[in-house]
Amino acid sequence: MRTYLATALFAVWAVVFAGAACAQGSDKLVIFAASSLTEAMNDVGEAYAKTGKPKPVFSFAASSALAKQIENGAPAAMFVSADEMWMDYLSQHKLVIADTRVSFLGNTLVLVAPADRPLHLTIGPNFPLAKSIGTGKLSLADPDAVPAGKYAKAALESLGVWKSVEANVIRGENVRSALAFVERGEAAAGIVYSTDAALTQKVAVVGAFPETSYPPISYPLAIVAGHDTPAARAFRDFMLGDAAKAVYRKYGFAVK
Repeated sequence: MRTYLATALFAVWAVVFAGAACAQGSDKLVIFAASSLTEAMNDVGEAYAKTGKPKPVFSFAASSALAKQIENGAPAAMFVSADEMWMDYLSQHKLVIADTRVSFLGNTLVLVAPADRPLHLTIGPNFPLAKSIGTGKLSLADPDAVPAGKYAKAALESLGVWKSVEANVIRGENVRSALAFVERGEAAAGIVYSTDAALTQKVAVVGAFPETSYPPISYPLAIVAGHDTPAARAFRDFMLGDAAKAVYRKYGFAVK
């Protein structure tokens, strides 16, 4: 396992245990959610708190890292993944409550570059990405495990350019790390969700990938086994309600 992944997992545990300690004293829920949902979920949590309920404790990281932590006993009441595969993984291990699983959001992929060094490309079959970045790096979330990276690799393979850029890929532990490489100018380009690109003025969107070039981006949620409580059900209902949907749309997510 790569060093950065081990570090990330340790960080997740640190956040979770700190949050769980607070949660135990205040009946707060601990929610594990994909890093691309950070702002939206925090806003949903604030809206929920305004109804008189405790705001959940959130832990954000790559879906792959969070799923593994749940498998290892992390005290999450709910899991929100950026793809179906990691939810399937927990389902196969009977670690989520089947009748609480629902796919509720979608997203799209975009190519970004540093705002002060924009690229001028039209994304399509065999587009000259490798030529455009030259000896620079292409940042992706880890395509071997992290949903955003897997979607990105699938898009590049579908368009016939993966082999030409593979040697230049720099791997982030999650989609926000991939975005940060571009923001800092450490990568000449990166592939992230459109919702992530919209959060910063430090990158410029080069273009959107054809949605037929990668599997549909789907965010499922489910209550974790052993945590099927009225409080967890109540927050799940709120996450799927109109107030939360307005938040998701504000941040650019497609609401199912």
